Amino acid sequence: MTRTVVEPAATPDVHGSVRHPRGLATLFFTEMWERFSYYGMRGMLVLFMTDAVRGGLGFDDQTATAVYGLYTAAVYLAALPGGWVADRLMGAQRAVWYGGAIIAAGHFVLAIPHEKTFYLGLVLVVLGTGLLKPNISAIVGDLYPEGGARRDAGFSIFYMGINVGAFAGPLVCGYLGEQINWHYGFAAAGVGMVFGLLQYRLTQRHLGEAGSAPAAHTKGVAISPDANRRHWRALWTGVAVIALVVALGLSGAIDFHPLALAQWSTGIILGIAVAYFVYLFVFAGLDRQERRRTFVILVLFLGAALFWSGFEQGGSSLNLFADRYTDRFVAGFEVPATWLQSVNPIMIIIFAPFFGALWVALARRNLDPSIPAKFALGLILLGMGFLVMFFAAKIVATGEKVLPTWLIMTYLMHTFGELCLSPVGLSSVTKLAPKRFVSQMMGIWFLGASLGGLIAGLLAGRFRADAVADMPGLYLQIVLTTVGTGVLLLAFARPIHRLTGGIR
Repeated sequence: MTRTVVEPAATPDVHGSVRHPRGLATLFFTEMWERFSYYGMRGMLVLFMTDAVRGGLGFDDQTATAVYGLYTAAVYLAALPGGWVADRLMGAQRAVWYGGAIIAAGHFVLAIPHEKTFYLGLVLVVLGTGLLKPNISAIVGDLYPEGGARRDAGFSIFYMGINVGAFAGPLVCGYLGEQINWHYGFAAAGVGMVFGLLQYRLTQRHLGEAGSAPAAHTKGVAISPDANRRHWRALWTGVAVIALVVALGLSGAIDFHPLALAQWSTGIILGIAVAYFVYLFVFAGLDRQERRRTFVILVLFLGAALFWSGFEQGGSSLNLFADRYTDRFVAGFEVPATWLQSVNPIMIIIFAPFFGALWVALARRNLDPSIPAKFALGLILLGMGFLVMFFAAKIVATGEKVLPTWLIMTYLMHTFGELCLSPVGLSSVTKLAPKRFVSQMMGIWFLGASLGGLIAGLLAGRFRADAVADMPGLYLQIVLTTVGTGVLLLAFARPIHRLTGGIR
């Protein structure tokens, strides 16, 4: 998740004071601390793997970024079974609690200085995030059964917690990791998650019945005892399979090559997506309008995968750029490279209200950009960020370091792109998908984010330390790909929008 997908604050039309359920504060701080731990660890993950001097793993760039891509992809994929577990077995509240506990355990395992515990810790963080991340958002929605503007305002506050945690995590964990000891940084991420769990347990009563029972029960779906037992058996079978694979890998019985595994995983996910869309168009019995809207979802799926493959360079290749090629000295103090990972969330906090107000103002004048137009703008802005990096890399290729302002400008463009694309992503799928396939389409959407994460890891591996002269050309390729795709999508935005039937 993000990388977890960070939705910017909505801009509800709320007049006067709005009273929110007390449970919103519980979820705000739980999510804040979870994002603190996630982004705190994520900010130093690649730097730790490539470090061969201060107790890191000493991986080459390609291996490290492949592991990073597998990790971010797995976080997205884990949200699918995580949502199923809450819906069918334990309810969202329990899923959040157990997910947070597994996340904390994963960070503390990462704090143990050994390569095998490193992989085990990553697996635990992935599994815990898969349980917590989709279900805590579901509880927020359950706190506002009436929907409407008050619910939008509640999500706006909740999303602010995401970005506060994402801002603070790299500052604290990154400083401890880079300046003192990598494993202290991992431990700090675990401590942050423990803080979140403590306040969650102490204030959980404020959540009331929201997410307390499996969603299938609350929707009046009768689940027989036999079906319930089958669901639990399926869960424990899945856990056993994961445990067996991890044990075989840690013991050396199975030799996992991260780069090859990332390549194979990319092909498999792409194959699943192709097969599913072929099924929808050929065998699902869609009517003419449903086929048109499904085609739009396919276009958005590809656009989102491309966007996240570039955006996730922030934690991989751009993070390495900050560490190796950026002059970070300020008044004799070297700013940790991980601190630049806090630029995006603080910019989200600053600019999300402006973008929300912009869309509202344009909508009043009937000028609100269509869904494909917003996706196109997101891709173009992403490419503009990499155009900044093209010029920065030209300077680095001469043997000089650059100021952090180059990366800050890049992150600014990427933030603007995120604010154009991310808010409409998942909501557009729910609007456009055939009603009987909405849940499956949401899964496919997460599959697209996972695909983007894998491609990001493979792409980042091309920015090797021994090929600095190639960096400007690599950045230019990304510019041409993202901007070119954005311009093409913008050119066809109007006919693609017509296929949606006017949905915005």
